[in-house]
Amino acid sequence: MKKIILLLLLSISATAFAQKLERIEPMYWWVGMKNPKLQLLVHGDRIADLGVTLNYPGVKLVAINKVENPNYLFLDLEISESAAAGKFPIVFTKAGKKLLQHVYELKQKSTKAERIQGVNSSDLIYLLMPDRFSNGDPKNDVVKGMQETKLNRDSMYFRHGGDLQGLINKLDYLKDLGVTAIWMTPEIENDMANASYHGYAATDHYKIDPRYGNLELYKSFVDKVHEKGMKVVKDIVHNHVGTGHWFYKDMPMKDWVNQWPVYTQTSYRDEPVMDPHASKADQKKMLDGWFVPSMPDLNQRNPYVQNYLTQNHIWWVEDAGIDGLRLDTYPYNDPDYMRDWAIKIKAEFPTLSIFGETLVNSAAAQAFFTGGNTVSRGFDTELPGVTDAVLKNAIYEALNGKSGWTDGIFRLYTTVAQDFLYQDASRNVIFLDNHDMSRFYSMVKEDFDKYKSGMALLLTLRGIPQMYYGTEILMKNYSDPDGLVRSDFPGGWPADKTDKFSAAGRSAQENEAWNFVRTLANYRKNSPALQHGKMMQYVPENGMYTYFRYLPEGGKTVMVIVNTDDQAKTLETSRFEERIGQASSATNVITKEKINALKTIAVPAKTTLVLELI
Repeated sequence: MKKIILLLLLSISATAFAQKLERIEPMYWWVGMKNPKLQLLVHGDRIADLGVTLNYPGVKLVAINKVENPNYLFLDLEISESAAAGKFPIVFTKAGKKLLQHVYELKQKSTKAERIQGVNSSDLIYLLMPDRFSNGDPKNDVVKGMQETKLNRDSMYFRHGGDLQGLINKLDYLKDLGVTAIWMTPEIENDMANASYHGYAATDHYKIDPRYGNLELYKSFVDKVHEKGMKVVKDIVHNHVGTGHWFYKDMPMKDWVNQWPVYTQTSYRDEPVMDPHASKADQKKMLDGWFVPSMPDLNQRNPYVQNYLTQNHIWWVEDAGIDGLRLDTYPYNDPDYMRDWAIKIKAEFPTLSIFGETLVNSAAAQAFFTGGNTVSRGFDTELPGVTDAVLKNAIYEALNGKSGWTDGIFRLYTTVAQDFLYQDASRNVIFLDNHDMSRFYSMVKEDFDKYKSGMALLLTLRGIPQMYYGTEILMKNYSDPDGLVRSDFPGGWPADKTDKFSAAGRSAQENEAWNFVRTLANYRKNSPALQHGKMMQYVPENGMYTYFRYLPEGGKTVMVIVNTDDQAKTLETSRFEERIGQASSATNVITKEKINALKTIAVPAKTTLVLELI
């Protein structure tokens, strides 16, 4: 009997010490980083009960941090300049005995200067949702063990099967169109029960969603994009995660996310963040309120959360060689943290481009969030650029509104005139629509002339133009009530009846739209004036708005004339002598027609002319 009890006690004791190491993140790191500090998140059953040792030249274990949840340890490491790339064991002990061991790897940071190219005003960004663009690998449509167990292409709220391989298969299509940079909505794991196809409810920060592919395929995608002379923008989310996230199910500490006595949703009002008269309560609701019930709001004042997010983003850029980052829901994040984040990211990757989503209502509000604006908040956000929703609204007003002192075409002129608010407005991403709003073609009431005029504005105004997938083939629909703005690209699935990736599958008008975009986008790709040139605009007169893109040191000048009226007009050009200079003729960039005299120019109704001066 005593022997049985002894064996039982030994069995219980062995079970008590059989801790399991679930994960260490980041999974690997690099020597040669500017910041020598690295904080490893260690997760496992009662892992905090164990001691930790490591022995590797140039790597020092500075601190072992225990937190509220005993299933976590946060290990502070310092990696000296002398540390070499290699592998070393992290040993977990109990009462001096080794119980667990994890072999950690330090890789050599890339020294290839041109690897991370950056995205700038020379580029045309193509935004797409990978689930809705093209299905290149039907075998990963449904992945066993994930919460969503089927496809439903008849619903906008379920997965449709698009993936990374599908996008890789269409890279030549995008390059031919004139695209130079590709931005996908987040491709990391979103293992939620439904409506997670969009990618903004992360459940694992270090894993590509298996329904899109895997890490190796993603890195292969980046390499193939670079081989074709294009760039990659990664969409990242600081503000929130999905309720299915592994660390939300077992949080390191209560304040890992912003907690409220009862569920509190953000007000979605950005004004309290910048309002010098705002109440603390309004600011807190905006910044700490949850975006939706299925997306917990991360507490970015928590230093462990800060380290986790910043290191994750550094990890992705270094591991995959990404060229730019788009920051989701930028105004909802903690301002002090976002400044610190930007400083650390730019220190590691000086050529990386960054722009934040700021769907606000004025140029002043946009400028408040951009770098160089220290008057309002007393510090520099270090954010290079924003998504220019104010310019988007001004373009719509120009195309759809009636001219008044501040309305119609004057809204666009006035908006551009406020560029003095920005450190550099050319770093703003300009756009006509995206995955969260009604499509451009529907917003101009399917008026094809307005469509072409708007696309001409997008591709000739200052800034970095971004086009939403399908705009080039006149995809339409409104964001409410059915979310049809996220419809599949026709031809991206083998069973599709039409293939609009091919000219043969497009209607005559769709081909005209596609060729219009292709012609202007490829012209822009070879026009220093449109890519990096200065802009000079003139006060609109007689319902027409004229601006020039040019290089101060000389070269070709592009003249853009916008007529938003329903009637054709004639433009007298004598007032533009400052910019026209000695030019005596021009070529229509779209039609290739030559204009032999510039004293007067005929401008058709609802047309934007793009002219290269000769």
